[in-house]
Amino acid sequence: MNMITSSSLVFSLLFCLMVSMLLLPLPSHGADPDPLQDFCVADLSASTSVNGFPCKPVSKTNSDDFFFDGLSKEGNTSNPFGANLTAGNVLAFPGLNTLGISMNRVDFAPGGINPPHSHPRASESVLVIEGKLLVGFVTTNNVFYSKVLSAGQMFVIPRGLVHFQLNVGEGKALAFTAFNSQLPGAVVLPLTLFASTPSIPDQVLTKALQVDKDVINTIRSKFGF
Repeated sequence: MNMITSSSLVFSLLFCLMVSMLLLPLPSHGADPDPLQDFCVADLSASTSVNGFPCKPVSKTNSDDFFFDGLSKEGNTSNPFGANLTAGNVLAFPGLNTLGISMNRVDFAPGGINPPHSHPRASESVLVIEGKLLVGFVTTNNVFYSKVLSAGQMFVIPRGLVHFQLNVGEGKALAFTAFNSQLPGAVVLPLTLFASTPSIPDQVLTKALQVDKDVINTIRSKFGF
């Protein structure tokens, strides 16, 4: 596949992802409230906010406020999980404020994982651009749903459910994820349980996981605690 054809495929896949992201929130059931004006570029430096960010004055808004190239570069996967997430939410792209959408780029080294996590404020669409990923989630009834995805294939994660992506291909993998929230949030289970500040008491983890304290300490040490 030549470079032009490959680039065209990537742009086509991203266009499909963007369309699905825009259709994801139903008019009365979006994760974020509907906007009351054309746009509200976030003023991240404002000292006050109410469940979001105040608007940058329209007189100081320009075309650059609606442009973001942060997802164009490959992330560094040299970490214990072998994956890197580049966020395209309102904190990185203030033009998303009040629009109820955001995107992430996720790069995977061979064998890399985006570990089990959940998004409390959004549903998610996963689009694989390169490689092969095992994508799965678990329902509140402890039912596991999963699929191995190749380039051009998508999988949807319902809001708030624990899910993951694992690179099961032979090489690197790349996925883009879309959300129906400007700031979906993330609860990453390994970090939540073993790297919180202050730490969750040992007696809670040993009882909940049915292991002894040495196991808890060993896992904590993996995260620098």
